Amino acid sequence: MSKSSTNVSSGFHKEIGLFGGISLVAGMTIGSGIYYLGSYVLQRAEMSIGMALLCWIIGGIVSILGGLCFAELGASMPVAGGMTIYLSKAYNPAVGFINGFSLLFINGSGSIAALSIAFITAFNAIIPMSEITVKIFAVIIIILFTALNYRGVKVATLFQNFTMVGRVIPLFLIILLGLTMGNEKVNLSILPANAPSSISGIITMIAFATFASLWAYEGWTNLNTVAEEMKNPKKDLPLSIIISLTFITIIYTVFNFAIYKVLPLNEISAMIQSDNIYLGSEVASRLMGNLGFYVVLIGMSVGIIGTINGDVLTFPRTYYAMAKEGYCPKSFGELHPKYGIPHVATLVQAVIAIILVLMRNLEQLTGLVIFTSAALNMLAVGAVLVFRKKYPELERPYKVWGGVPTVIVTLILFAVLLINEFISNPVNSLIGLIVPAIGFIVYFYFKKKNSGADYSGDNIE
Repeated sequence: MSKSSTNVSSGFHKEIGLFGGISLVAGMTIGSGIYYLGSYVLQRAEMSIGMALLCWIIGGIVSILGGLCFAELGASMPVAGGMTIYLSKAYNPAVGFINGFSLLFINGSGSIAALSIAFITAFNAIIPMSEITVKIFAVIIIILFTALNYRGVKVATLFQNFTMVGRVIPLFLIILLGLTMGNEKVNLSILPANAPSSISGIITMIAFATFASLWAYEGWTNLNTVAEEMKNPKKDLPLSIIISLTFITIIYTVFNFAIYKVLPLNEISAMIQSDNIYLGSEVASRLMGNLGFYVVLIGMSVGIIGTINGDVLTFPRTYYAMAKEGYCPKSFGELHPKYGIPHVATLVQAVIAIILVLMRNLEQLTGLVIFTSAALNMLAVGAVLVFRKKYPELERPYKVWGGVPTVIVTLILFAVLLINEFISNPVNSLIGLIVPAIGFIVYFYFKKKNSGADYSGDNIE
């Protein structure tokens, strides 16, 4: 691979510095997951607070290690397209296509579906709703934000700017209140009372609980897609990923600890059993009354709908670029004559998201998205080793700290988490594998249709 091949487009303005990179990663990572995934992590840890906190730390470490590997790829290939480019050039163009195909049918549309359910579920503490009622309102949310984005990127972007602050206010408010006003004695024992007797059983339990935390850390792969717009990507891209993920890991762990400082474990258990999974809202309510509860609820809700809006806005851009290469239906590459958006791709994405809402609940959707995403992330981590062997002449201004052993350890951690999730949650995991398998078949259909031209992903910006 020549150096010129790593600079697919020269039209980008280099305006993102170190602080901008850190802000982008934090903004793309801190979303709705942290507000409700703590309940699922604690459930999977058999209500052991010590194990749950350990799992949040392990989830952060896995993400940081993955981020280090992505940093090497991004610094050596600062191009638009990110993971799609890496997978295409490291393995085969079919693998890059599968990344985009999975985005349409699971990762992207599934995220929109899960976030829409999460938004409605947040109001369960005020108005208890049945599962079907939650799904109906979630469908309405998808339709509303698809309509908002249908009117063009300007309206959607203005809304996105408005929601940015809302997503972090509840985090810091709950941390401050919990640490300063909470009186509960937190039991930090790692093993629950009914812990497995074998070491393998304990590792399995930790892996199962850690996997539930990974969606809260999702977003760290996205900075590489704007690497060409960074002022000094060779230096700032690795630092942005490392600094931001370390900060987020600390914040997430402290956030959950603050909740445990306020809420007794038996009450947390009762809340989760009654589907009241937003523990932070209860903390604010107890320490600040209705005012605190509504401040957190509003801030958290604004953050969630901001993420929904961002997803609805950005994902169709990938499908549009794939269509331009002949690897999506031609209509996906058409822009609306008045609003200038890939309108067909946006509408199809909404339909798939609605179908996923009707088929799965929040926990299933979260697990579905994370399983497929983690599998693709693991392939991208392995691409570091493939690139070193396949493209030895490629300039590498940053190399993974610890070298090959760090990459191997990261691959092992991802493999352990994925295998354990497959064993513990086989139905969701199989769905997560079937879609990429179908994508592999669809790839060759489009390749034949395009007279043997390979998919490159170079058009994604």
